[in-house]
Amino acid sequence: MLDKVEPAAEKIPAGMSKDEWEARCALAAAYRLAALYGWTDLNNTHFSLRVPGPEEHFLLNPFGMFFDEITASSLIKVNREGAVIGDANYPLNPAGFIIHGAIHLSAAHHNCVIHTHSRFGTAVAMQEQGLLPASQKALTVMGWTGYHDFEGPALEAEEQPRIVRDLADKRVLILRNHGLMTVGKTVGEAFVWMYRIETACRQQIDALSGGASLTSLSEATQKKSIAQGLKMYGSGGFIEVGLEWPALLRQLQRAGMDDYRV
Repeated sequence: MLDKVEPAAEKIPAGMSKDEWEARCALAAAYRLAALYGWTDLNNTHFSLRVPGPEEHFLLNPFGMFFDEITASSLIKVNREGAVIGDANYPLNPAGFIIHGAIHLSAAHHNCVIHTHSRFGTAVAMQEQGLLPASQKALTVMGWTGYHDFEGPALEAEEQPRIVRDLADKRVLILRNHGLMTVGKTVGEAFVWMYRIETACRQQIDALSGGASLTSLSEATQKKSIAQGLKMYGSGGFIEVGLEWPALLRQLQRAGMDDYRV
């Protein structure tokens, strides 16, 4: 399940398992990468990760810290009801576990959930037609992408079954008029899904902003590209999503943002 964060020279806090510490380091790295890629909305939006073990505990960001401030030890741990476990210097955003808890508790393999209000992803989520079949990037993620209609800020548990229904067997959910959400067995998978859908959205907004007509693609080409995306990004595919995680950690190190393992 876990993405290893190496080298692991840090000391594991007393009373914490090695598995939980590795989970914390991986999730903290994802927050730092999101800051590096410009996907933040001050202290809003949430990334979550299941803590290994039978307790069904989950890690989320503390409400009040920017993504580039988050460390492994500052992450908040909650139970399946969203109640904070242990001491925390910051509260939990109540919208966080409404969205994330719905997904985590619906499928054991959805260990990581990433939700953003990013510039380009939100722009496409606001457009009636959603993601257009106009680029290679868009076509190859389309088979993995679903949609969820906006019901207002996600504060009510009654919305959870509809989030689960709309995600179904996908890995990306465009939250209409709201933002993006991705899921994965690991932090690396969920993060790279977010990179891929955000890139497709950015390309769409840039192309439409140019004012020129977009090149039309035949239905046969669209279907072929979508099918290829399902194969190449899936388990065992030559560009299986998540394989980029070690390189992303190296990118954090080069950017001087690898001080999250504390």
